[in-house]
Amino acid sequence: MSQTTEQIYKMNTDKMKGFSYDMGPARPPSEGAARSLLIRFTRRCPWNRCLFCAGRRGRIGMKFEYKTVDEIKNDIDIVKGIYDEILAASRKLGYGGRVNNNVLRAILRGNPDIYGNSVGGKKLEDRYQALVHIANWIDSGERTMFIQDSNSLVMRTHELIEVLKYLKSTFPKIERITSYARAKTISRKSQQEMNELHEAGLSRVHVGLESGDDDVLEYQQKGATAEEQIDAGRKTIAAGIELSEYVMPGLGGRKWSKQHAIETARVLNEIGNPDFIRLRTLKLRQGTPLYDEWEAGNFELPTEDEMIDEMELFIQHLTCTSHLVSDHIDNLLFEVEGHLPQDKEKILKVIADYKALPRKEKLSFKLRKYTGHYRTYGSFSTEIDNIIADAWRSVESDAPDAEEKVEKAILNVFNYKNFTT
Repeated sequence: MSQTTEQIYKMNTDKMKGFSYDMGPARPPSEGAARSLLIRFTRRCPWNRCLFCAGRRGRIGMKFEYKTVDEIKNDIDIVKGIYDEILAASRKLGYGGRVNNNVLRAILRGNPDIYGNSVGGKKLEDRYQALVHIANWIDSGERTMFIQDSNSLVMRTHELIEVLKYLKSTFPKIERITSYARAKTISRKSQQEMNELHEAGLSRVHVGLESGDDDVLEYQQKGATAEEQIDAGRKTIAAGIELSEYVMPGLGGRKWSKQHAIETARVLNEIGNPDFIRLRTLKLRQGTPLYDEWEAGNFELPTEDEMIDEMELFIQHLTCTSHLVSDHIDNLLFEVEGHLPQDKEKILKVIADYKALPRKEKLSFKLRKYTGHYRTYGSFSTEIDNIIADAWRSVESDAPDAEEKVEKAILNVFNYKNFTT
């Protein structure tokens, strides 16, 4: 279609309460793949004490905010206004409700007072983000939605139910609504409350189990015991809500590595049948209390291979039914995935095959995996480049200190400023 005046679409701003809304950065990788609609029901983390957390701790002005029902409904209304205008533009341009770049260009060109450079700054950036995000969600089928931020189940149950029902009535095509949740928060709710949340539309929760060992949980200041983790998991499953549990290999350090693996498997087995077990290998980040503990010599960080050994021990002790997945950039082996218990041997073979690699090949694989992936997002500083180059020289020469230098390179890659701010 040629660029004619028919391709310019003037939005009906009387229908819209705004041109952007409160959308945060946090969401699981699975929700990104589904291009889920993102709306904040709460802002940031109400706990905010975990020693290892790099995402929300220690930032000025980053306190938890409990949003009101009216604030959340207003954001839902803004999303609906943008949604309606995108579909109206698509139909006017002859695309029948389908969304493509021509539709977005028509909206941008037809509304310079809203999306023009004269708006400027973060306001313009937020408007672009909202427009593109909602367009992508429409294009993906409007089936999934993720509640932000870190633990929106902390909301009073009747208020959360009210906004869930409002969301579902506004967007009836939504089939799955997901949220992060702390085990302590779920444990404090009654089974009836969890049942009612499911009836209102909540269909999946992601819980940061991290460890099932009470020594590790206490040291890392998770704010939940193993028994509370079990209680929360059982309540979630009993309510008919899908349960995704996160496990963090390495979180017990060398001191508690074995018991961390075994006790975490025990807790998951006692929960019964979590729908997903998601691995998130520990990576130390500067600015976290755990990094300070490591620098002070109070926490001994396992090597990548030691964490692989821990992961192997953990999987060996799992007897539950679940889908195990390694779907995060922090993980060395993405291939560790399958349905338990039937795929356990296949999963363990992936680990065994890695462990059987010659030393030089394993070190080379680790460097390629971590430094190569991040390089796609931009160049490192000269200092980091030199550390990586030094590690490569040690690997190529099969030097005795090659593993130490590879571990140093990985630690520096994960702490480079472009990837931690």
